[in-house]
Amino acid sequence: MLKLQSVTKSYADKIAVKNLSFEVQRGEIFGILGPNGAGKTSTIRMICGITLPDSGTIEFLGRPMNEELQSKIGYLPEERGLYKKMKVGDVLLYFAQLKGLSRAEAKARIEHWAKRFEAEAWLKKKVDELSKGMQQKVQFMSVLLHEPELLILDEPFSGLDPINSELMMDVILEFKEAGKTILFSTHRMEQVEKICDSIVLINNGEAILSGKVREVKRSYGKNRIHLDFEGNDSFLEALLAQGKVEVTARSPKSVELKLLNGTTPREILTTANNCAEITRFELAEPSLREIFIMRVNETHTIESTKQFCKS
Repeated sequence: MLKLQSVTKSYADKIAVKNLSFEVQRGEIFGILGPNGAGKTSTIRMICGITLPDSGTIEFLGRPMNEELQSKIGYLPEERGLYKKMKVGDVLLYFAQLKGLSRAEAKARIEHWAKRFEAEAWLKKKVDELSKGMQQKVQFMSVLLHEPELLILDEPFSGLDPINSELMMDVILEFKEAGKTILFSTHRMEQVEKICDSIVLINNGEAILSGKVREVKRSYGKNRIHLDFEGNDSFLEALLAQGKVEVTARSPKSVELKLLNGTTPREILTTANNCAEITRFELAEPSLREIFIMRVNETHTIESTKQFCKS
């Protein structure tokens, strides 16, 4: 569906994207992950034709990307871009006609999506009369109107309350069920883990990890314990003092632990059971959040070593 091969992009003396390659398959939800400044948005802008790569190639639907192919893409940028003094209905009509829809077809689709998002009452309001969350839903509607083959979403859940986040998630999954392809960039790892089929993790403009989510997680093994308890938590001090675990997340009645030095789950359960009432004990793979942090830290260590060796 989409293929980037050795793509590089620089701005003055800053390399934003460096020799980046990945493929997105038709009908999948693909996540572009990375810390701030990693090159995610620069990559998306090149896919959409807003900027051009300095080198490398971008193919879409088996052909080099061009204007005709870009019309089959719907792009929701992180920075919202609505005309604030226009009425919502007029903005949506304008964007739909830019994508080649007739006025009648555009109005029919606007009516459909306004109903889907419970936004019929907004159509005659000016954009600047809406809250930021409402404006975000309007912009999301605007990228759906021409029924794109590829939907690109840059931080789509930013600023949305839980109810509207779930509504947007439902629409994304409906698009996937219809055979569409979704590419999105987000910092919300729980969303990635919940819906993504594949990911690429970018750091300093380079891909440092990619693949199917299921395979990526499986490759790190089941070495995490999710433990919920009631009562005394002194068992944690004992486990930490013995070097048996590392705490990866903590709250008053629950803890996530990484097993160290060949420690078995049974050892953890026995020690914890002597101090507290265990209400949940689960052996699990690391979360994408943990994998994300580990891989970024690893690359920082490698880069620091390289710089030390050069000096």
